[in-house]
Parts: sequence; C-alpha cells; structure tokens
Amino acid sequence: MAWCEFRAGTETENSDYDVAVIGYGPTGVTAANLLGAMGLRVVVLESDAEIFSRARAISTDEEVLRIWQRIGLAERLKQDMLTERPVDFVDANGRPFLSARPTPRGHGHPPQLFIYQPALEQVLRDGVDRYPQVRVLLRHECLRLRQDADGVELTVVGTADDSVHRLRASYVIAADGGSSLTRAQLNIGYEGRTYEDRWVVIDTKMLKPWPDHDKLRFHCDPARPAVDCPTPLGHHRWEFPILPGDDEKQLITEEAVYRLVARYGISRDSVEVLRATVYSHHVRFAGRFRTGRVFLAGDAAHAMPPWIGQGMAAGVRDVANLCWKLDAVLRGELPETVLDSYEAERKPHVKEVTKRAVFVGRIITERRLPVARVRNGALRALDRIPGFGDWMQDSNWIPVARYDAGLQARPRTRATGHQVPQPWVTGPDGTRVRLDDALGGRWHLVHARTASPQPAWDLPGVPSLIVTPVGSRPAEGTLVDSDDVLLPWMTKHGATTLALRPDAYVYAAASAGAPLPPPPLGFTPSMTSPPDRVRRPVRTPAS
Repeated sequence: MAWCEFRAGTETENSDYDVAVIGYGPTGVTAANLLGAMGLRVVVLESDAEIFSRARAISTDEEVLRIWQRIGLAERLKQDMLTERPVDFVDANGRPFLSARPTPRGHGHPPQLFIYQPALEQVLRDGVDRYPQVRVLLRHECLRLRQDADGVELTVVGTADDSVHRLRASYVIAADGGSSLTRAQLNIGYEGRTYEDRWVVIDTKMLKPWPDHDKLRFHCDPARPAVDCPTPLGHHRWEFPILPGDDEKQLITEEAVYRLVARYGISRDSVEVLRATVYSHHVRFAGRFRTGRVFLAGDAAHAMPPWIGQGMAAGVRDVANLCWKLDAVLRGELPETVLDSYEAERKPHVKEVTKRAVFVGRIITERRLPVARVRNGALRALDRIPGFGDWMQDSNWIPVARYDAGLQARPRTRATGHQVPQPWVTGPDGTRVRLDDALGGRWHLVHARTASPQPAWDLPGVPSLIVTPVGSRPAEGTLVDSDDVLLPWMTKHGATTLALRPDAYVYAAASAGAPLPPPPLGFTPSMTSPPDRVRRPVRTPAS
C-alpha cells in the first residue's frame, strides 16, 4: 500500500504541494488518481488507518466508469462488478408491478454496475501507487486551514502519535464526508433535512444462491419496505426501515437480522451476516462548494438518499469536473476564475439527481395502504406497455450529462454543455480505441467529415481531428467513427465543429460554414501532454 507517515523531528521532505486532498474515500482516492495522472504534486490526508470495511455504496453507472477509464482503471474495476442486472419493483406479495433494465447513455460502459465498495476502494488505492509524486498520509487529520494569497497552510496531526506538522498546498479538495471538519472550519452551512426514518443496512456473504438472487428488487411493502440487492464477490445487501416500536439496538442483532430476511426465503444456510448498521437518510447541500482555494466535494458538499445509487457517483463526478480545471490553472493554461465554474456546473446537477432520488424513494416507501394499491395497479397496467419500464427508469433515474451554465461559450447551441458520447473509434494508425483514450484528456477541435478553418482556435494550437464515416481509411488527423455514433450525434445537435474540453464536454459548437465562438479568456494551452504515468501494475483478482 502506498502510504507514509511523518516521524516526529525527522521530516526532511518538501512539504509544498500543488493540491492537498482531505479524505481518502471514493471521492478523495479518485481525485488522487486524476491529479497523479496529470503529474501534479499531491498530498492526501486520511484519519483512518484502513479502508472502511462496511460496504456503503452498492452501485454505480457508465459515466463514472468513463471517469475511472481516464485513470486507466475501468477494466480492472469491472472485473469485480456485476453488470446489467434487471430492476424489479414488487408488491407485498413479491409480484412485480414495474420492471426495467437501465438504458445505455453512450458512455462506452454498462449502464449500471453493482459494486463491493471495500474491493473497489482497494483497486483505486492501488492505482495511486503508480504516482510517486502523490503522498498518502494515513492516520493524519487536518486540524486547521489558513489561506493566503499564495496558497493554503494546513496544520496536520498524526493520530497515532499526536505529532503536529505544517504543510502548504496551492489548493485543497475537502472530501472528508458528510460530517466534514473542513466545511465546519470554513463556516459553510449544510442545509436540508434528515429523514425521521432510520434504516438498518445488512451486508452478508452468500453461502448458497437462491432464485433471483442476482436481481435488484425494491419490496414496496407498506408494512415494511425493503431493498434486496445483489453485490459482487459473493455478497448480498438488504436494507429495512426501523419502524415505530422497534428496538434499534436489538434489530441489528444476528437473530433479528435473520428474522428480517426470512420473509424472503433466506435462512442461515443461505447467507452469513457480516455486519448490520443503522443509518439515516439525508438531503443536504453545502451553502457553497468553494471558499477561496478550498473546494468541497462528495458528501462534504452534498448528501442524498440512496435510492438510485448516486451518492458515491456524485462525488466522483465532482472531482472529475474539478481536477482538470485545477491542473489547467496550475499550469497557466486557464485563469483562476475558471474555478468558479465548478459549483456552477456541479450544484444544479447534483440537486436534480437528489430530487430524483427522493421521487424514487417515495415510490418504494409508500406506507399508506390505499395509495400503495393505486400505485401498484397503475404502474402494473403501464408496465404492460412495451418499453414503459425502461422509459420510466431512463427519464426519472439519472439526468443526462449536461451543464446549463459554467465554462462554456456564448451563444449556446444545442450541443453546448453536453458531454459527447464515447464510441469506439479507429485512430490514424488503425488501432481501435475508445474516444476518450484517443483524445487523451486535452482540448480538441472535432470536425464532421471535413475541417473548416477556425482562426481563433488554430492560433493557440489546439489539436484538430476530423471524424470520418464507418469504413473510411485511417489517416493522419482523423478518427474513423467505427460505431457510427459520433457523426449522427453531431448531426442531431446541428454541429459540424465542436470545441471539446478535456472532460469531453462541449465548450462550443458551430454549424456548417459558421465560426466557433472564441476560446475562454486567457486560454493558453500547453503544447505538451501531461507527464506519462508511472505504470506500476495494479493488482488483479486472485485466481
């Protein structure tokens, strides 16, 4: 494991960093990988000594895998995931009244993936080992932040020996969870509500499979709703609300847990209970995501109910949006004002995701019997319409990736603010690769079929690529649209030229014969790519 500790009185290493990351959960470890791949000097502070053993998040989606693809870990992570499992909403008798399969959004990975969080975090931490300029300090907490014109001074305590040290970083990403000490230090409010219902979460090891064990089922039983979820690597998850009159401490005992799952035909022969924990659902948002050089990300910035599995995903999206901008500012490619676009882009999206999570939760947890009967009958009738379940999930589950404000050109077009799909393309050398791998995390101009001059963009030296149709011969400066996805997408959005940001979002678009709006003010792109990664091997599953 790539971690280190200070030793009192013996520190001789340079303690100045480009970015300090506080918190080493999924959000923080993703940030460490992204920043490491960009060649930045990073220090990570984590109060715990080990990966948290309880599996909190249980699913993710294709857009998040696309982010992990940028750090070269998507295929390794997918080895430990379950993909494309059906979703059933069932009544008190176990009969489905709504069934669906997640609809692909074109990001190049399965639309829904079930995870075992401790294993996922281990792979991501192993990924950080590749970057010698990323320093991971476990059992260290940030006691105090002090900002000045040049950076942030962090007062750090080693929890193993109470040693105190000072570090400096140009910027700080606080990914230290819903009870963020950093957010409290900055006097940022955490507005919203905590639901009265508390839930018991039961993680188990599967001993013997049972019928439909690999389906995600929401048991919409007014008497006691339940979540019944497959998780990979031989695990399974249940969640039940704590009802009035329940003894919370008694409900998490092994005997009580087996009584809860017995209703669904699960016995001691079927599963071994690993742990049962009680938690509350929250809907909260930080009053602001940025104070000077410090940025909140993940649960430190927002919390949502778990119904659509987007809590962890939202944090990963946060740092994917923020890290390339920090890199661009630190390298002088963009002015510091671009960092204001982080909250402008992320906060509306995460609020919309949270709203949808609340909506799905209401369907699942309806306790009023007459209303539940109407729900079951109406949705069962609609579910007989071919494709209704898929449409229902697609339209009410996760919003399509689009930013309505932030770092984008004016005037807006139909394509502006969208993330382009990620098909397989054929590069100039004839190699078939995913689009983001071909773009390499840099600004690009992308032309449909032929290139049109764009003087405002050609002068800064932004790379330019022509997308050619299926069956075209690979050539220098082209990408063959091998899956016939990119060209139809550009046609649908009325664009023949796109200016793509490093995260594959459309900064600007133009139709045939029209010039692109100019680049962002102060844009001076580097002529070189980020430093090559140190490619130490990432662990693979034991055979």
